[in-house]
Parts: sequence; C-alpha cells; structure tokens
Amino acid sequence: MAYEYDGVKQLDTEEVMEIFKTKPKNVVLLDVREPHEYNAGHIPGIQLLPTSEFIERYEQELDPEKEYVVVCRSGNRSHMVCKFLQEQGFKKCANYAQGMLDWPGPFETANLPPTGGQRW
Repeated sequence: MAYEYDGVKQLDTEEVMEIFKTKPKNVVLLDVREPHEYNAGHIPGIQLLPTSEFIERYEQELDPEKEYVVVCRSGNRSHMVCKFLQEQGFKKCANYAQGMLDWPGPFETANLPPTGGQRW
C-alpha cells in the first residue's frame, strides 16, 4: 500500500505490478540502476537512466508533466532520484520501495555497454 517517506510517495510491489500490467499513458517506469544491473534483468519496457548519468541527462529525457515510478535494486537510489526530481520541480514521482530485489518478474535482459559517469 502506498505511503509517504521523507516527502516521497513509496509504492510496493503489488502497486508497481499493477502499473506494469495496465500501462497508464501518463506513468513512466524509470530504472536508475547501472547498465550492468539492467543487463542482468529489468522490467520489460522500462526506461533506463542510470544514476551515474542522471544529472547530465534528465532535463533532455524526462518530462516534468509525466508521472515517474523510479526503480533501482533496493529502493535507496530510486528514493534519492525522486527527492532530486522533486527539488527540480517534478511533482509526480514515486519510489518503488522494495526495488528489483522484490520484483517477481517478468524480466528482460540486455547487453548495454557500461557508463563512464560518476555513481551517486
């Protein structure tokens, strides 16, 4: 059940699974893990924007009018990204609190090259 922590809406696995299944047009699933983590397994169709490149790329790739559900391995990096986005004026951002550690599937794999940016 959704709750708020540190000013950020937190979603559980059941809620994120519902978003994945229904694919609302105004909601974007956003993976902020690094490419090697994403390559190992990610939610099908999720957008990747690694934390190591986030600051440099978010303005070009994200729309402040959309709602983002941010995903990482355990919910920590995604929480920090939500806080950052809120500070930048993004009003609709939620954290997948349990992260990919709790995601039951389905999964896709990829073969992206590593990034050269700094990790958070």
